[in-house]
Amino acid sequence: MRLAAFLAHRLALAVVVLVGVSLVVFLCLFLTGDPAALMLPPDATRDEIQRFRAAMGFDDPWVVQYLRWIGRIVLDGDFGTSLRFGRPVGELIRERLPATALLAVVALAWSTAVGFVLGTIAAVRRGGFLDFLVRAIALSGQAIPVFWLGLLLILFVSLRLRWLPTGGYGEARHLVLPAIALGAYYMSAVTRLVRASLIEALDQDYVRTARAKGLSEWRVVVRHALRNALIPVVTVQAMYFASLLGGALVTEIVFAWPGIGRLAVQAIQNRDFPLAQSIVLLAAAVFVVTNLLVDILYVVLNPRIRL
Repeated sequence: MRLAAFLAHRLALAVVVLVGVSLVVFLCLFLTGDPAALMLPPDATRDEIQRFRAAMGFDDPWVVQYLRWIGRIVLDGDFGTSLRFGRPVGELIRERLPATALLAVVALAWSTAVGFVLGTIAAVRRGGFLDFLVRAIALSGQAIPVFWLGLLLILFVSLRLRWLPTGGYGEARHLVLPAIALGAYYMSAVTRLVRASLIEALDQDYVRTARAKGLSEWRVVVRHALRNALIPVVTVQAMYFASLLGGALVTEIVFAWPGIGRLAVQAIQNRDFPLAQSIVLLAAAVFVVTNLLVDILYVVLNPRIRL
Protein backbone atom coordinates (compact mmCIF):
# COMPACT_ATOMS: atom_id res chain seq x y z
CA MET A 1 0.00 0.00 0.00
CA ARG A 2 2.82 2.37 0.83
CA LEU A 3 4.47 1.59 -2.50
CA ALA A 4 1.25 2.32 -4.39
CA ALA A 5 0.85 5.65 -2.59
CA PHE A 6 4.47 6.49 -3.30
CA LEU A 7 4.08 5.74 -7.01
CA ALA A 8 0.84 7.73 -7.19
CA HIS A 9 2.62 10.67 -5.60
CA ARG A 10 5.46 10.40 -8.11
CA LEU A 11 3.01 10.23 -11.01
CA ALA A 12 1.31 13.41 -9.80
CA LEU A 13 4.70 15.14 -9.55
CA ALA A 14 5.56 13.93 -13.05
CA VAL A 15 2.45 15.59 -14.45
CA VAL A 16 3.28 18.84 -12.68
CA VAL A 17 6.84 18.76 -14.04
CA LEU A 18 5.69 18.15 -17.60
CA VAL A 19 3.16 20.98 -17.42
CA GLY A 20 5.84 23.31 -16.04
CA VAL A 21 8.34 22.33 -18.73
CA SER A 22 5.79 22.79 -21.50
CA LEU A 23 4.93 26.26 -20.20
CA VAL A 24 8.56 27.37 -19.88
CA VAL A 25 9.46 26.05 -23.33
CA PHE A 26 6.45 27.71 -24.91
CA LEU A 27 7.23 31.08 -23.32
CA CYS A 28 10.92 30.94 -24.26
CA LEU A 29 10.14 30.25 -27.91
CA PHE A 30 7.30 32.78 -27.91
CA LEU A 31 9.72 35.50 -26.79
CA THR A 32 12.21 34.76 -29.61
CA GLY A 33 10.07 36.61 -32.15
CA ASP A 34 7.55 36.12 -34.89
CA PRO A 35 8.22 33.08 -37.11
CA ALA A 36 6.21 34.64 -39.93
CA ALA A 37 9.23 36.79 -40.88
CA LEU A 38 11.24 33.63 -41.54
CA MET A 39 8.52 31.59 -43.21
CA LEU A 40 7.46 34.19 -45.77
CA PRO A 41 9.62 35.60 -48.59
CA PRO A 42 11.64 38.76 -47.81
CA ASP A 43 9.45 40.83 -50.13
CA ALA A 44 6.21 39.85 -48.35
CA THR A 45 3.97 42.78 -47.54
CA ARG A 46 2.72 43.61 -44.09
CA ASP A 47 -0.78 42.47 -45.02
CA GLU A 48 0.53 39.11 -46.20
CA ILE A 49 2.45 38.67 -42.95
CA GLN A 50 -0.63 39.58 -40.94
CA ARG A 51 -2.81 37.12 -42.89
CA PHE A 52 -0.23 34.39 -42.32
CA ARG A 53 -0.10 35.12 -38.60
CA ALA A 54 -3.90 35.05 -38.40
CA ALA A 55 -4.09 31.76 -40.32
CA MET A 56 -1.51 30.14 -38.03
CA GLY A 57 -3.00 31.61 -34.87
CA PHE A 58 0.10 33.64 -34.00
CA ASP A 59 -1.94 36.80 -33.46
CA ASP A 60 -3.75 35.32 -30.46
CA PRO A 61 -2.52 36.00 -26.89
CA TRP A 62 0.17 33.61 -25.73
CA VAL A 63 -2.16 32.06 -23.15
CA VAL A 64 -4.63 31.11 -25.87
CA GLN A 65 -1.86 29.73 -28.06
CA TYR A 66 -0.45 27.66 -25.20
CA LEU A 67 -3.81 26.21 -24.14
CA ARG A 68 -4.62 25.39 -27.76
CA TRP A 69 -1.27 23.62 -28.24
CA ILE A 70 -1.30 21.65 -24.98
CA GLY A 71 -4.99 20.85 -25.38
CA ARG A 72 -4.43 19.24 -28.77
CA ILE A 73 -1.61 17.14 -27.32
CA VAL A 74 -3.60 15.93 -24.29
CA LEU A 75 -6.95 15.38 -25.99
CA ASP A 76 -5.99 14.26 -29.49
CA GLY A 77 -2.28 13.42 -29.32
CA ASP A 78 -1.78 16.05 -32.02
CA PHE A 79 1.53 17.92 -31.73
CA GLY A 80 0.68 20.27 -34.56
CA THR A 81 2.21 20.83 -37.98
CA SER A 82 5.82 21.80 -38.61
CA LEU A 83 6.15 25.30 -40.01
CA ARG A 84 9.36 24.42 -41.83
CA PHE A 85 8.51 21.00 -43.25
CA GLY A 86 4.75 21.37 -43.57
CA ARG A 87 4.23 17.90 -42.07
CA PRO A 88 2.78 16.64 -38.79
CA VAL A 89 5.26 17.00 -35.94
CA GLY A 90 4.50 13.53 -34.62
CA GLU A 91 5.38 12.03 -37.98
CA LEU A 92 8.72 13.85 -38.11
CA ILE A 93 9.62 12.76 -34.59
CA ARG A 94 8.70 9.14 -35.32
CA GLU A 95 10.97 9.19 -38.36
CA ARG A 96 13.99 10.57 -36.46
CA LEU A 97 13.49 8.89 -33.08
CA PRO A 98 14.75 5.40 -34.10
CA ALA A 99 18.11 6.85 -35.19
CA THR A 100 18.62 8.67 -31.88
CA ALA A 101 17.41 5.68 -29.87
CA LEU A 102 19.80 3.37 -31.70
CA LEU A 103 22.73 5.71 -31.11
CA ALA A 104 21.80 6.17 -27.44
CA VAL A 105 21.38 2.44 -26.76
CA VAL A 106 24.68 1.47 -28.40
CA ALA A 107 26.58 4.31 -26.69
CA LEU A 108 25.08 3.45 -23.31
CA ALA A 109 25.68 -0.28 -23.77
CA TRP A 110 29.39 -0.07 -24.52
CA SER A 111 30.04 2.71 -22.01
CA THR A 112 28.26 0.74 -19.26
CA ALA A 113 30.04 -2.53 -20.02
CA VAL A 114 33.50 -0.96 -20.24
CA GLY A 115 32.83 1.32 -17.27
CA PHE A 116 31.79 -1.58 -15.03
CA VAL A 117 34.84 -3.63 -15.97
CA LEU A 118 37.30 -0.78 -15.51
CA GLY A 119 35.65 0.43 -12.30
CA THR A 120 35.69 -3.05 -10.80
CA ILE A 121 39.34 -3.56 -11.72
CA ALA A 122 40.30 -0.21 -10.22
CA ALA A 123 38.39 -0.92 -6.99
CA VAL A 124 39.83 -4.40 -6.53
CA ARG A 125 43.36 -3.20 -7.39
CA ARG A 126 43.09 0.18 -5.70
CA GLY A 127 46.37 1.93 -5.06
CA GLY A 128 48.16 -0.09 -7.74
CA PHE A 129 49.24 0.59 -11.28
CA LEU A 130 45.95 -0.64 -12.79
CA ASP A 131 44.01 1.69 -10.52
CA PHE A 132 46.17 4.62 -11.58
CA LEU A 133 45.79 3.72 -15.27
CA VAL A 134 42.01 3.36 -15.07
CA ARG A 135 41.63 6.66 -13.24
CA ALA A 136 43.77 8.38 -15.87
CA ILE A 137 41.58 6.97 -18.64
CA ALA A 138 38.42 8.02 -16.82
CA LEU A 139 39.70 11.52 -16.20
CA SER A 140 40.70 11.91 -19.85
CA GLY A 141 37.32 10.69 -21.05
CA GLN A 142 35.48 13.27 -18.97
CA ALA A 143 37.86 16.10 -19.86
CA ILE A 144 37.58 15.80 -23.65
CA PRO A 145 34.46 17.51 -25.10
CA VAL A 146 32.23 15.35 -27.28
CA PHE A 147 32.60 17.51 -30.36
CA TRP A 148 36.40 17.55 -30.04
CA LEU A 149 36.59 13.79 -29.64
CA GLY A 150 34.30 13.40 -32.62
CA LEU A 151 36.51 15.61 -34.77
CA LEU A 152 39.61 13.67 -33.67
CA LEU A 153 37.96 10.39 -34.58
CA ILE A 154 37.00 11.73 -37.99
CA LEU A 155 40.50 13.08 -38.58
CA PHE A 156 42.45 9.96 -37.62
CA VAL A 157 40.09 7.02 -38.09
CA SER A 158 38.21 8.24 -41.14
CA LEU A 159 40.47 10.62 -43.07
CA ARG A 160 43.92 9.21 -42.31
CA LEU A 161 43.36 5.52 -41.68
CA ARG A 162 40.20 5.33 -43.83
CA TRP A 163 38.74 2.59 -41.63
CA LEU A 164 35.27 4.08 -41.15
CA PRO A 165 33.12 6.74 -42.85
CA THR A 166 33.02 10.29 -41.54
CA GLY A 167 29.25 10.26 -41.22
CA GLY A 168 26.04 8.89 -42.57
CA TYR A 169 23.35 6.49 -41.49
CA GLY A 170 22.09 3.08 -42.53
CA GLU A 171 24.94 0.64 -41.90
CA ALA A 172 26.71 -0.64 -38.80
CA ARG A 173 29.97 1.06 -39.79
CA HIS A 174 28.24 4.44 -39.71
CA LEU A 175 27.35 3.85 -36.05
CA VAL A 176 30.80 3.10 -34.64
CA LEU A 177 32.36 6.56 -34.44
CA PRO A 178 29.25 8.43 -33.21
CA ALA A 179 28.68 5.80 -30.52
CA ILE A 180 32.29 6.01 -29.35
CA ALA A 181 32.23 9.81 -29.23
CA LEU A 182 28.89 9.92 -27.43
CA GLY A 183 29.65 7.17 -24.93
CA ALA A 184 33.20 8.17 -23.96
CA TYR A 185 32.10 10.67 -21.31
CA TYR A 186 29.57 8.29 -19.80
CA MET A 187 32.07 5.42 -19.77
CA SER A 188 34.41 7.57 -17.74
CA ALA A 189 31.68 8.63 -15.35
CA VAL A 190 30.49 5.05 -14.84
CA THR A 191 34.07 3.92 -14.22
CA ARG A 192 34.62 6.46 -11.49
CA LEU A 193 31.24 5.86 -9.89
CA VAL A 194 31.59 2.07 -9.89
CA ARG A 195 35.07 2.36 -8.42
CA ALA A 196 33.95 4.68 -5.62
CA SER A 197 30.80 2.67 -4.81
CA LEU A 198 32.60 -0.66 -4.89
CA ILE A 199 35.45 0.55 -2.69
CA GLU A 200 32.89 1.69 -0.13
CA ALA A 201 31.05 -1.63 -0.34
CA LEU A 202 34.23 -3.68 0.01
CA ASP A 203 34.93 -2.02 3.37
CA GLN A 204 31.60 -3.08 4.86
CA ASP A 205 31.23 -5.74 7.56
CA TYR A 206 29.18 -8.13 5.43
CA VAL A 207 32.06 -8.33 2.94
CA ARG A 208 34.49 -9.21 5.73
CA THR A 209 32.05 -11.86 6.89
CA ALA A 210 31.83 -13.32 3.39
CA ARG A 211 35.60 -13.48 3.18
CA ALA A 212 35.79 -15.09 6.61
CA LYS A 213 33.48 -17.85 5.37
CA GLY A 214 36.13 -18.78 2.81
CA LEU A 215 34.34 -17.49 -0.30
CA SER A 216 36.49 -16.73 -3.30
CA GLU A 217 37.34 -13.10 -3.97
CA TRP A 218 35.37 -13.21 -7.23
CA ARG A 219 32.20 -14.31 -5.42
CA VAL A 220 32.73 -11.73 -2.70
CA VAL A 221 33.05 -8.92 -5.22
CA VAL A 222 30.32 -9.97 -7.66
CA ARG A 223 27.73 -11.62 -5.40
CA HIS A 224 27.99 -9.36 -2.36
CA ALA A 225 29.79 -6.05 -2.88
CA LEU A 226 28.89 -5.23 -6.48
CA ARG A 227 25.16 -5.72 -6.04
CA ASN A 228 25.02 -3.32 -3.12
CA ALA A 229 27.12 -0.83 -5.06
CA LEU A 230 24.64 -0.80 -7.95
CA ILE A 231 22.08 1.63 -6.51
CA PRO A 232 23.93 4.91 -7.19
CA VAL A 233 25.11 3.50 -10.53
CA VAL A 234 21.54 2.71 -11.56
CA THR A 235 20.48 6.28 -10.81
CA VAL A 236 23.26 7.78 -12.89
CA GLN A 237 22.81 5.29 -15.74
CA ALA A 238 19.12 6.03 -16.00
CA MET A 239 19.78 9.74 -16.19
CA TYR A 240 22.53 9.15 -18.71
CA PHE A 241 20.16 7.27 -20.97
CA ALA A 242 17.58 10.03 -20.73
CA SER A 243 20.20 12.67 -21.53
CA LEU A 244 21.48 10.59 -24.45
CA LEU A 245 18.00 10.48 -25.96
CA GLY A 246 17.42 14.17 -25.46
CA GLY A 247 20.89 15.66 -25.77
CA ALA A 248 22.85 13.88 -28.49
CA LEU A 249 22.56 16.88 -30.78
CA VAL A 250 26.30 17.72 -30.82
CA THR A 251 27.23 14.20 -31.86
CA GLU A 252 24.45 14.09 -34.43
CA ILE A 253 25.62 17.34 -35.99
CA VAL A 254 29.30 16.34 -36.10
CA PHE A 255 28.58 12.98 -37.73
CA ALA A 256 25.54 14.07 -39.79
CA TRP A 257 23.39 11.61 -37.88
CA PRO A 258 19.67 12.06 -38.75
CA GLY A 259 18.28 12.01 -35.23
CA ILE A 260 16.11 14.05 -32.89
CA GLY A 261 18.97 16.32 -31.78
CA ARG A 262 19.77 17.45 -35.29
CA LEU A 263 16.07 17.98 -35.96
CA ALA A 264 15.80 20.12 -32.81
CA VAL A 265 18.63 22.39 -33.97
CA GLN A 266 16.93 22.85 -37.33
CA ALA A 267 13.63 23.63 -35.62
CA ILE A 268 15.20 26.27 -33.35
CA GLN A 269 17.09 27.90 -36.22
CA ASN A 270 13.89 28.18 -38.25
CA ARG A 271 11.69 29.18 -35.29
CA ASP A 272 9.60 26.13 -35.97
CA PHE A 273 7.62 26.49 -32.76
CA PRO A 274 5.48 23.33 -32.85
CA LEU A 275 8.44 21.09 -33.71
CA ALA A 276 10.88 22.62 -31.20
CA GLN A 277 8.33 22.62 -28.38
CA SER A 278 7.37 19.01 -29.01
CA ILE A 279 10.98 17.77 -29.07
CA VAL A 280 11.81 19.50 -25.78
CA LEU A 281 8.60 18.18 -24.23
CA LEU A 282 9.52 14.69 -25.41
CA ALA A 283 12.98 15.00 -23.82
CA ALA A 284 11.39 16.13 -20.55
CA ALA A 285 8.96 13.21 -20.65
CA VAL A 286 11.88 10.79 -21.08
CA PHE A 287 13.56 12.21 -17.96
CA VAL A 288 10.35 12.01 -15.93
CA VAL A 289 9.55 8.45 -16.96
CA THR A 290 13.14 7.38 -16.38
CA ASN A 291 13.08 8.82 -12.86
CA LEU A 292 9.91 6.90 -12.12
CA LEU A 293 11.40 3.63 -13.40
CA VAL A 294 14.50 4.22 -11.26
CA ASP A 295 12.33 4.56 -8.15
CA ILE A 296 10.71 1.22 -8.95
CA LEU A 297 14.07 -0.40 -9.64
CA TYR A 298 15.35 0.80 -6.26
CA VAL A 299 12.80 -1.44 -4.58
CA VAL A 300 13.99 -4.44 -6.59
CA LEU A 301 17.67 -3.85 -5.82
CA ASN A 302 17.27 -2.96 -2.17
CA PRO A 303 14.18 -4.25 -0.30
CA ARG A 304 15.00 -1.98 2.65
CA ILE A 305 13.73 0.98 0.58
CA ARG A 306 10.21 -0.50 0.78
CA LEU A 307 10.16 0.46 4.44
